[in-house]
Amino acid sequence: MLPLFKHRVIIGITLVLAANLCLGHAQDTVAPKDHPRKTSTPYTGDLSIFDSPGREDRLQLNRVMDTLGISPGKTVADIGAGSGWFSLRAATRVTGSGNVYAVDINPEAIRYIEKRTAKERVHNVKAVLSKADDPLLPADTIDAVLMLKTYHEVEEPVALLRNLRASLRPGAKVGIIDRNGNGENHGVGKDIVIREAGEAGYELTAQYDFVKGDGMDYFLVFVPKP
Repeated sequence: MLPLFKHRVIIGITLVLAANLCLGHAQDTVAPKDHPRKTSTPYTGDLSIFDSPGREDRLQLNRVMDTLGISPGKTVADIGAGSGWFSLRAATRVTGSGNVYAVDINPEAIRYIEKRTAKERVHNVKAVLSKADDPLLPADTIDAVLMLKTYHEVEEPVALLRNLRASLRPGAKVGIIDRNGNGENHGVGKDIVIREAGEAGYELTAQYDFVKGDGMDYFLVFVPKP
């Protein structure tokens, strides 16, 4: 039979181990909430794929630009510009009195856009090589932003949107078009986008489902919170 002192020591050690085990289990349960959400691998293939015939009509792009207030004289940011497909269409809409920043983290996309705009003699599009957490746009210049099928690839969405705020003029709108998904299948749930935008200091002002007809795509419009 164990002496009383040793018996108490063993019981104490057992209780400490049990408490640590419970704490560790609780931390395992909470930890995933603090982990970044899953994201899709950014596309690095043939950029001409984004210029598929009929895409403008399928996405109802003119209606999208109307919703974001893209008109002559405005300055637009196309974040995740890829081939520059939207940038060139926005450039036509804002006319020579407006400007478009074609933003991407892929150096190949930037080179592609620069060659394309030079070939097509488009002078109001500026390609910007950005960071994953910062679009690197000049302060107080942007009237409208569109992230077209890009948000699910953004590794640091809250930081990116926070850093974007300084570039927005009063009344600027931020549009995000994406498809519902789990983050790594080239889609992300719109509830996640709304939550992350809220964390970054934006409020949702409108949401639409007219882009494409498969019911998977959504179009969210945000403005900075006062």
